[in-house]
Amino acid sequence: MEIILKEDIIGLGYKNDIVTVKSGYGRNFLIPTGKAVIASVTAKKILAENLKQQAHKLAAIKAEAEKKAEALNGVTLVIVAKVSATGVTYGSVNAATVADELKKKGFDIDRKVITMHDIKKVGDFEAIIHFYKDVEVRVPVQVVAENAPVAAPKEVPVAEAPVEVAPVAENVPEAE
Repeated sequence: MEIILKEDIIGLGYKNDIVTVKSGYGRNFLIPTGKAVIASVTAKKILAENLKQQAHKLAAIKAEAEKKAEALNGVTLVIVAKVSATGVTYGSVNAATVADELKKKGFDIDRKVITMHDIKKVGDFEAIIHFYKDVEVRVPVQVVAENAPVAAPKEVPVAEAPVEVAPVAENVPEAE
């Protein structure tokens, strides 16, 4: 079934793309939620006319996306995570974590445009940020262990309290 996408769907296509999907996915999810319409002959003509009229707007949007992508070139993220003794993180580093780290560096990027696998161990990984159809940036992500040194328990000396010794009476009569 051919459909025309009304919004970007990562993994499927971008707004105004004509894509082929299984009919169940199209009829039961994409069309009822307003994410797509059936690609009939008239819908394709309307789409072509709209794209012709919006060509300069789309060029401006693409230029803005390229500007954002250029600003992100060379950015490397170092994410500090709590790690077990075997090198496995407590929880996972995901797109939301990467978006938060980018926000700390001054880049306001929605987590929905970031594609990556959940990271569950220490090492070097990569996140892909999709700004527009042909504009995407690969950002290196390095996950490092939290350097909170575990303090060894201190040796607590046992307090040496003075021991009272009862005087031994030498001439004490024994009780009979």
